[in-house]
Amino acid sequence: MPLTILVVVDTEEEFDWHGQFNPSSVSVKNIVEQPLAQNVFDQYGVSPTYVIDYPVANDTDAVTVLRTFYDAGRCHIGAHLHPWVTPPQADYLESRYSYPGNLPEFLERQKIKVLTEKIAAAFGRSPTVYKAGRYGIGPSTSRILQEFGYQIDASVVPYTDFSADGGPDFGQMSNQIRRFGSSLVEMPLSVDFAGLCAPLGPKLYPLLASKAGRSLHLPGIAARLGLLERLRLTPEGHTSDDMIRQLQAGIKSGRRLFMLTYHSSSLLPGATPYVRSESDRQGFLRTIDAFLHTFFRKFGGTANTVDGVARQFLPAVS
Repeated sequence: MPLTILVVVDTEEEFDWHGQFNPSSVSVKNIVEQPLAQNVFDQYGVSPTYVIDYPVANDTDAVTVLRTFYDAGRCHIGAHLHPWVTPPQADYLESRYSYPGNLPEFLERQKIKVLTEKIAAAFGRSPTVYKAGRYGIGPSTSRILQEFGYQIDASVVPYTDFSADGGPDFGQMSNQIRRFGSSLVEMPLSVDFAGLCAPLGPKLYPLLASKAGRSLHLPGIAARLGLLERLRLTPEGHTSDDMIRQLQAGIKSGRRLFMLTYHSSSLLPGATPYVRSESDRQGFLRTIDAFLHTFFRKFGGTANTVDGVARQFLPAVS
């Protein structure tokens, strides 16, 4: 396949990333800022998929902003489940239940149902792309998604283990597209290893990132020495040079498909740790622009969408 970029935006409310998961934190002021990045994507013919959660789909002004893009064919809409702000509310507010796949199956199903119906009412079409909040898929997720007509899951973060906080362990999962259940396509985020030891990344990095390794700051030391660095394709916490290094590393390993991701709230200064000021926001947008410019102009890349690639690969995945 040609060198291809996808964009998935976790489109959600503002909340305290370091605090408790508060069902009352449903402000979506960040949505009116989304044209800033959408205009960058338009310049390169990129049609992002906004995976939206319940507070966004339930807010008339937020829907109006996103429908402006959607109705003009400039984006696609998917679903993103933050269980702590999605009805029906229940007494499952511990951190481990912020990963929706940890909820009892009946409750995960009800929340996905409510979210799906809310998005369908707001946009006139049921979503077919799902991304679990905090990447939290679980043993029942694929079965539930198939019940509601989803075709793609985009929750897996390759080579990454969230189990210390009660989340899923993707440590042994690669960037490869695969089946998820009987009729779903799993399209992972882009995670690559860079550095002299990059080919050993899948085996070596878990040792560096173990509890003992983290106590000795081994991941940071290995990155600074140019030995091994795990990179996720995002402008959050990464420079355009970081993203280009990841692209080069991925290409070197034989990959042709890359997914750029970030949170919608990073476009509202102060809403995430990545963008604290207007200067940070301008830098954030420049990072996206610089990466896309290099991807298309230097590497001759092409743009596609999550569902477009899934349709292309569905007969081949197993």
